[in-house]
Amino acid sequence: LQMMNLAISPVESFAYTVVKRTFDVLSASLGLILLSPLLCAIAALVKFSSPGAVLFRQERIGRHGKPFTLLKFRTMHCSSKTESDTLWTTRNDPRCTVLGAVLRRFSLDELPQLFNVVRGDMSLVGPRPERPYYVAKFGEDFQKYNMRHRCHVGMTGWAQVNGLRGDTSISDRLQYDLYYMRNWSFGMDLQIIFRTAFVALTGTNEY
Repeated sequence: LQMMNLAISPVESFAYTVVKRTFDVLSASLGLILLSPLLCAIAALVKFSSPGAVLFRQERIGRHGKPFTLLKFRTMHCSSKTESDTLWTTRNDPRCTVLGAVLRRFSLDELPQLFNVVRGDMSLVGPRPERPYYVAKFGEDFQKYNMRHRCHVGMTGWAQVNGLRGDTSISDRLQYDLYYMRNWSFGMDLQIIFRTAFVALTGTNEY
């Protein structure tokens, strides 16, 4: 007998909509203030270490399939937009600069995304946002892939703290993302943030 589940999903709850957003804005704003000396130092190093812009901007897909411009410190030598939008990053990618490899190792290149969080493009925690090219491709190849866009994309996520970063199984990442959506809680977000901080400080699971 076909049934309809009328229960509210965790990512549609009041806590997710209000509490999570309030925590994101306060934490990201505080982070930008406290980390401003570090952000300025990294920006200067990127500027003088290789030709090109300090910030790398790329279109990603957010909640409800809405595109936005993701910000990162540039870690690679400049290339064409087509290449950056469609070419997958690999371990020890030859396109990385020397400084870029260090920034990636400790996830420091992701810090400008705090501006994305304040603007409402992203959350601190959620499935990682993907490029439009790969969203279309994975949507065809993997069932339920687009269900990820029912929640806010994040700077870090359940899949990432479980070792699924960079060139890893999309199917496995999808299962972790869907698990996060089904089991979301504020406590789970805090756990992911603390685990992410540990990974960043130790330089493990770098990409």
